[in-house]
Amino acid sequence: MASLLAIRQRPTTIPDGVAAIAIGKLNSMKDPAIIIGGNCSIQAFDFKGNEILWTVTGDNVRSIIVMDIDLDGSNELLVGSDDYEIREFKDDIIVNEISETSSICSLISFSIGRFAYALDNGTVGVYDKFRRVWRVKSKSSVNFLEKYDLDGDGKEELITGWSNGKVDARNSITGEVIFRDVLSNSIAGVVVGDYIRAGKCQMIVVSIAGEVRGYDSTSLRVESGVQTNIIHDLLQKRQILMSELNNYTKATNEGQGIPGDTRLITEISVSEETIEPCVLLTLSTNNSMILKAVTVFAEGIFEDETHVVHPDRECISSELKITLLPPKDILLDIHIRAFVGSSVDNDQFHVFELTRQLPKFSMYLLVSYPENEDVPKSFVKFRLVERVQRLDLWLSQNFIVPQKTPVKTNGQDFWKIAIKSLRDSSLTCVTFEKEVMLIYSRNINFTADIVQTLASYLNLDQIDSLAEFPKVLDDLWESIQSVKTLQQNAVKLNASIADSSVLLKNLIVQAEDFRLLDDTSNMEKCLNDIFHIDKQMIQNHQVTCENHEQLLVTLKKINNIIQNASRLRVNNNRTDTITSYRQAVASENMTILKKLIETGNK
Repeated sequence: MASLLAIRQRPTTIPDGVAAIAIGKLNSMKDPAIIIGGNCSIQAFDFKGNEILWTVTGDNVRSIIVMDIDLDGSNELLVGSDDYEIREFKDDIIVNEISETSSICSLISFSIGRFAYALDNGTVGVYDKFRRVWRVKSKSSVNFLEKYDLDGDGKEELITGWSNGKVDARNSITGEVIFRDVLSNSIAGVVVGDYIRAGKCQMIVVSIAGEVRGYDSTSLRVESGVQTNIIHDLLQKRQILMSELNNYTKATNEGQGIPGDTRLITEISVSEETIEPCVLLTLSTNNSMILKAVTVFAEGIFEDETHVVHPDRECISSELKITLLPPKDILLDIHIRAFVGSSVDNDQFHVFELTRQLPKFSMYLLVSYPENEDVPKSFVKFRLVERVQRLDLWLSQNFIVPQKTPVKTNGQDFWKIAIKSLRDSSLTCVTFEKEVMLIYSRNINFTADIVQTLASYLNLDQIDSLAEFPKVLDDLWESIQSVKTLQQNAVKLNASIADSSVLLKNLIVQAEDFRLLDDTSNMEKCLNDIFHIDKQMIQNHQVTCENHEQLLVTLKKINNIIQNASRLRVNNNRTDTITSYRQAVASENMTILKKLIETGNK
C-alpha cells in the first residue's frame, strides 16, 4: 500500500505514451518494478516513481511480459511490437529476436520457458524458448489471451477469447482444442480467480455486451463438441486416404501416371525485368510433365499467407514463375505444393511438396561495383580480422547470389560487393581490404543490419566502428526541433481549451439565470456564444489530436534513429550509449549526438 501511495504522490508523465504495462523484477533490479512500453520505448520505474531503466525498441510496444525464458534463474523481458518482432531483453540489452507475420497484440507466459503469443491477423501459437511449438490461424481476431488449468491435470491450458464471441482452450504443448464455447458477442476479457471461494480458481469470460459466463473443470463434462470434431476429422482423413488410393490404382491401370524419375526443380533468383522488381520463384519439371497448379505458403508475403497459381489451359506448361515480395528483411520458409501430371486432359496428378528458404536480404540484388562518384558518402568503418572465404559464406547465407557473382576479390585480403535494394533502388557498397571493413550506404537501418548479421555469423563480440551519416544527423536535428515545436503547440492548445471550458461553464450558468428571469433575448445571446465556443473547442480538439499524432510519429523517428545508430557497433556498453543519446537529445546537444553516431562515445 505504501508503494502505491508513493507513486500517487509523485505522478510521472510518460512522453512516449503507455501501451503496455507489466510488473516484475529483472536481473539488475533489487525490487519489482513497473515496466511500461510506449512509442518505440521501454521504461521501468521503482515503487517511488524513479526511472531505473529506459531503452528503445523497433516500433510501438503492444505487449510486455516478465519471465525466465532461458531458465538461468533471472527474469528477462519479452516485448511484442507493431514491427512484427518479439524481442528478448536482458535488462535493456536485446539478446534474441523472433520475426512474426503481423503485429504482436498479446503475450502470456507459461512455466519452464514457454510463452504464448497472438497476432493481429488471427494467429495464436506457443514458443518453447525461441522454438515455435505450434500455431493456428483464424479468420477472427484475438481479443484476449489467458492461461487456466481447465481440465484439472495440473497443467495450464491456453485460453483464447475471439472477436466472433468464441472461447477455446488449447493444450499448450500440442495446440489441441480441449474445450470451446461461443458467446453472442465479441469477447471483452477473460479473468481467473477464486470468485466463489471454493478453494480453487474459476475462469470468468465477459463479452462486450455484458454477458458473463464462468467455467471450471466441470465445464468439460458438458462439452462434447470437441470429441465429435475429432471423430469427424479422423473420418475425413480416412476418406482422403481412400480417395488417394483409388487414384493411384486408376492411374496405374489407365496409364495416366507420371514417370518414376520425375522431379520438381526450383530456382530462386532476383529479377528486375518484371513490372515490379521482385524475388522470382521458378518451378519446372525435369521432363515434359506439366504443372497444373501450384500453392505456395509463406508467412507474411501473401494475404492469408497462401498463394494459388492456376494457369489458363492454353498457358499450362512444364515451367511456372511466381513473384515474391517479402515486405521485411527476415529469413522465410516457403512451402511449395505442385500438382504435376502427364497432360492437361488427365484428371490424375501427382503432388510434389517441398520447402525452400528465402535468405534474410532476398530483396537485394548484387550488382557490379560502381565508379567512385556513385559510391554513397555515408559509411561505417571497422577493423575485421577474417578470411575472405568466410565473407563469401556470409554472403551466400544472407543474399541470393547469382551464378555469375559480381564479387571482386583476390582470394586473400581484398573483397568488395555492391548491393542494390529492390524496394527503393538505393545502393550499398561493402569493401574489405587489409583487415578493414567499409560499408557505404545512405540507409542506416540496412547498414546496421549488415553489421549485426556479420557479427552473428562470424561470432564477433566486439565491433568498434567509426560512422558518418550526415543526412541522418540532419534528420535527427530536424526531428528534435519538430518535437520542441509540437510540444509548445500542445501547451498552447491545452491552455486554450482550458480557457474555453471555463468561459463555457460561465455562459451556461448565465443562460440558465436568464431563462429563470424570462429574459429571452440575453438567453439567446448566451446560447449563441455557447454554440460558437463549443464549435471552436471541437476544432481545437481535432487540432490537438493531429498535433499529438505528429508528435508520436516524430518521437518514433527519433527513437528509431537512436536504435539504428546503437546497432552500428557491437559491445556490452549499449545501455550507457542509449542513455547518452537520450541525454543529448533532451539537451539538444548536437556536438555530443554527432560524436555518439560517429564513435558510440561522448
